[in-house]
Amino acid sequence: MTGRRIAITGLGVVSPHGVDAAVMFDALLAGTSAIRPVLVHSGKESLTTVAASIPGEPWMTLPRNQRVMTDRVSQYALLAAAGALADAGLDLEREDRSRIGVSMGTCMGGILSTEQAYEDLFRKGLNRVSPFTLIKTMYNAPVAQICLLHGLTGPSLTYSTTCSSSAVAVGEAMRQIRHGYADVMIAGGSEALLAFGSIKAWQALQILAPALPDRPEATCRPFSADRCGTVIGEGAAIVILEAWDRARARGAHIHAELVGYGVSNDSSHMTQPSVAGQAGAMQLALDDARLSADAIGYVNAHGTATKLNDIAETQAIRTVFGPAADALAVSSTKSMHGHLVGAAGAMELIVATLAVARQAVPPTAHLDVPDPACDLDYVPVTGRARKLTAAMTNSFAFGGTAAVLVVAAP
Repeated sequence: MTGRRIAITGLGVVSPHGVDAAVMFDALLAGTSAIRPVLVHSGKESLTTVAASIPGEPWMTLPRNQRVMTDRVSQYALLAAAGALADAGLDLEREDRSRIGVSMGTCMGGILSTEQAYEDLFRKGLNRVSPFTLIKTMYNAPVAQICLLHGLTGPSLTYSTTCSSSAVAVGEAMRQIRHGYADVMIAGGSEALLAFGSIKAWQALQILAPALPDRPEATCRPFSADRCGTVIGEGAAIVILEAWDRARARGAHIHAELVGYGVSNDSSHMTQPSVAGQAGAMQLALDDARLSADAIGYVNAHGTATKLNDIAETQAIRTVFGPAADALAVSSTKSMHGHLVGAAGAMELIVATLAVARQAVPPTAHLDVPDPACDLDYVPVTGRARKLTAAMTNSFAFGGTAAVLVVAAP
């Protein structure tokens, strides 16, 4: 690790468990699943899938003109950013906004607005689309909307590496502060892909789990012997990263220190996981943090509940941690909030941050019968108190981009 130390001073979420990070963590710690049947529409057609959707309509708190000009992916980002800024206690009126940047990840951007444009053109037979279509669907819309709303003129960055998008966005934001390009970064990810065509595409890939008829909330079962696929979630997660000395000087509450980031590409396969690629990113993150493997007490696993990933991740953890792997607590909170894809890495970073801050780890829900090939302590069913000095969170993506973040107690 070189350059300035990085404090995490703000946490903001729009999650399947609500819009408060502490409430979300409490629900996860209790093993409460937000996965449920969801009806998705497209014109006259509809389908029912199992997903972790956002409860209520929090976007309705935004001004109407802002809602008209934004896709749901940007609306989630604006709400999560507002929550993170409030949690950090940042008064932007007193800040040098040229030293504050935004770094966000998304996998599918404004897919809801893209689908609406196709509906208008090809199914309704209209000869025009909304004049806001382009600014709603461009991938950097969440970043642009946050910058515009708050008058921020620092680094403005968007990353799209599928399932690791927001982990990369946070890691690269850390580098912006470390090397002096910014003093504060609003970093995270947003995803709103519960659209008819999007769900059809995920179904075609044959990685979505079929619902358990009598227990839809238990559809996503990472590391279980009977796991059968992942479940899509939606929402946004944003952290405020701040130069350590600056945060201390203004008396900010520091949730944790972001100490390590590793990113690599396994160059192996578009969809199949690579043990070597995952292990490589974990080792890079440890090296960056200047920590030995036995300093990590908790790993928030990528844990998608797909047959191949869960075994590969188990093997990768054992490769990196060696004998220390048996002392680790490892869990996949996707079992409760689903796979937020482009927002997953940031959401799970917030989980790891609160695990360190609260000295407690959430469980892998529904892990009643573990797969013998997944032989780590996956914290089955019930969360537990755990003394932690540092935690790791893994994000592994289609296309091979693996990103790993490490946080430590302040």
